[in-house]
Amino acid sequence: MAQPPSHEHDAEVLRQFTAQAPSYAAAEPVRNQQALELLLAACRVRGDDRALDVACGPGLVACAIAETAREVAGVDATAAMIEQARALAATRGLENITWTTAAVPPLPWDDGSFDLVLSRYAFHHFEDRAALLAEMARVCRPGGRVIVCDVAPAAEKTDAFNAVERLRDSSHAGALALPALLRLFQEAGLAVEDVGGYPLEGELNALLERSAAEDGAADEVRRRYEASLDDDALGVGAWRDGGRIRYAFPIAIVAGRNPQ
Repeated sequence: MAQPPSHEHDAEVLRQFTAQAPSYAAAEPVRNQQALELLLAACRVRGDDRALDVACGPGLVACAIAETAREVAGVDATAAMIEQARALAATRGLENITWTTAAVPPLPWDDGSFDLVLSRYAFHHFEDRAALLAEMARVCRPGGRVIVCDVAPAAEKTDAFNAVERLRDSSHAGALALPALLRLFQEAGLAVEDVGGYPLEGELNALLERSAAEDGAADEVRRRYEASLDDDALGVGAWRDGGRIRYAFPIAIVAGRNPQ
């Protein structure tokens, strides 16, 4: 049986994303339309689909899917994020979405409840990613699709990337390199059908401004980004743009099919 996240980590997720909710929902990388369209293409949403967005955040993906799917559910541990999602759905006049506030795993749905189960930009916040993926597979019907879209640094740079992300955001549990993510799909019994990805650009100061970093942590994050300008030690291709530092997080999209 899937185990819930530790109380301490769960509290950090709530603290971080309650503070970040409005700025996260408005952030340029999060709202990037080209990135959203790449994910939607991987989802292959059909008009009769019932879909679940796990750790749905401000509801951008769930609302986009609801434009096509019959029914969509969104779940997130942070009530402030669900409020953002409800407001977005109301603005777009979408009435085929239900929102649930719950810490996961486990997921509060029966086996095989959905045709499509996905999670975007959230996998790295879960301590037990294998348990979460197993739950995503459980609530997906036989023949349905499970999709994870998340940052996936190169294997040799994962430690450095995770270390700086934990400084910036204490709810960061750990990003996986693509081979490790693919192994999780295999262990969950999901047949990988599609693997894609893209660089997600952003600006460092904006990233730090919407983070609830500990005192002094932002300065250390800047120092590590500046040090990586020459050797890309963080795996984000950081570069100077005038007086600012920009980056491109390597995002992977992995789509698996639940066996019949």
